[in-house]
Amino acid sequence: MRKFGQVLTDIKHGGHAVEETAPAAVALSAERESLTLLADAAGEVTFETPFDYLFADLANDPASHLPADDPAAVVAALKALGDAMVEEPLAAGEDPLQPAGNSTIPPVYTYWGQFLDHDLTANTDRNSEISDITKPDLAPLDPSFVVENLKNLRQPTVNLDSVYGDGPTFAGQPPTQAGSFYSGIKFKIGTASTNAGIGGVRIPPVDDLKRDLPRVNKIAQIADARNDENLIIAQLHTAFLRFHNAAVDWVRDYEPEHATNPVQHFERAQQLTRWQHQWLVINDFLDTMALPGIADEVLYRGAEHYYPMGDPFMPLEFSVAAYRFGHTMVRAAYDHNRNFGRPGPEGNTPLLPNSPFNLLFAFTGNGFPNPFLGQADVLPFNWIIEWDRFVDKGSSVPDHFARKIDTQLAPPLKDLVNEGNLVEEADPDKKVDIVAILKGLARRNLLRGYLLSIPTGQSVAEAMGIAPLTPEELTQGGSDTLKQVLTDNGFLERTPLWYYVLKEAEVRANGNSLGELGSRIVCETIIGQLRYDQTSYLNVPGGWDPGKGVRLPDGKPVVTIGGFIRFGGIPA
Repeated sequence: MRKFGQVLTDIKHGGHAVEETAPAAVALSAERESLTLLADAAGEVTFETPFDYLFADLANDPASHLPADDPAAVVAALKALGDAMVEEPLAAGEDPLQPAGNSTIPPVYTYWGQFLDHDLTANTDRNSEISDITKPDLAPLDPSFVVENLKNLRQPTVNLDSVYGDGPTFAGQPPTQAGSFYSGIKFKIGTASTNAGIGGVRIPPVDDLKRDLPRVNKIAQIADARNDENLIIAQLHTAFLRFHNAAVDWVRDYEPEHATNPVQHFERAQQLTRWQHQWLVINDFLDTMALPGIADEVLYRGAEHYYPMGDPFMPLEFSVAAYRFGHTMVRAAYDHNRNFGRPGPEGNTPLLPNSPFNLLFAFTGNGFPNPFLGQADVLPFNWIIEWDRFVDKGSSVPDHFARKIDTQLAPPLKDLVNEGNLVEEADPDKKVDIVAILKGLARRNLLRGYLLSIPTGQSVAEAMGIAPLTPEELTQGGSDTLKQVLTDNGFLERTPLWYYVLKEAEVRANGNSLGELGSRIVCETIIGQLRYDQTSYLNVPGGWDPGKGVRLPDGKPVVTIGGFIRFGGIPA
């Protein structure tokens, strides 16, 4: 049975979402019974799924939150904390590929985590009364108001609706929103530009230029516009499109009984793609990002805290705090490929010695004018990613790893190039503070947690039976400015949950994974969503594992994210 999905076209990661509507003629199914359907004036419907608090008792306990009696003072303190979390730019002559603080986690996990977030949630960052962090009188909202009014625009089931949307349009059926993204039952894939004047060398395999998202006037034709927010996630989304297309071929060649008609053929390829990704989320992503054993414990013993009493919901403590750990893993520069990084085996001369983070925004639909972009409406061939520089856990190159999960963010995250620009252009004199909020990622995360009444790290630790971080741990290794902000504003006793999760990872896991509190929130939420989705691989009668899925050309199953990328014909 086809699973309903939603196309989100006017939405940015961390920015402001705009709900899209789905055709009213789409038939409801048992898989959509948990969705809230809202009819608008045009007779169309959109679906929404619930947000709620993982710890309901804490949500209604003022002592478990940051103080609400003087919001202006707390807001000022949170802004100061956010600013203190961002590192100073490197000094002249320092190598941006070799800063201190590399983790043991390859960089692909940073952007896979972002991709997974886009598949699970949309709307916490929307510019509305419920989540507008730029308003001058920002104060915590009543938790019951948050739950009633803040709705998720995604199915939080790891079902790849951010990739598939509502699927292709089949003959004799109503048109789908995503229909134009497909050519038959395969996804359209964009072709990288080879226009004259583009420097550099081809990325192997040199004759394979189907390595971009499909675009119209530079805008990606995909089910979630956030996956074209930066070049690395855009290249990862392209890998998912290619995996599905390869799965279509696999079904045709090895499971012809599932390819007797286009609908059946598509659904089987989609099912294999979904199950493969879901298995990898638990057995690769969570095993890498969480403390050893916690994902397996939640998988085999069950959750201790995530128990939806009715329809499954997305916990706010997850989406607004704990799962935003990936922001600290972002590097200021990457060894992107042999043109913008280290030379290839043939010893070519790179165009730049690395890819600065800001340039990763130049070759997407949200790109901004720069001297490297030229007139290309699609990805230039010289910017195709080389995934082997991003996926290898055994690499001997230090910068082939993400930054540690800690309380320090890379300098570019203080001034995001694609955020706040319209506000600044409209009123450069009066909107200075709003622009600073929108461009500063740490500020945004902290203010959003305060606005949505997220409980403190200490209160969540107590509720989970985990020894809370001590004041000594909370100040360990921090700059003098950071320590002063924490001490002077009472954050050592009541610590914002997002900051707490990062500090726990830093001092109790050396920044190479989440700590226990962060691991449990993330694992229980994601595994819980998969358990409650009756179409997930966890609920397949008789069980499912990669041994029952697609195979790589050498006959091996896909058991890593690198293998997932390679199945689509992309070296990794």
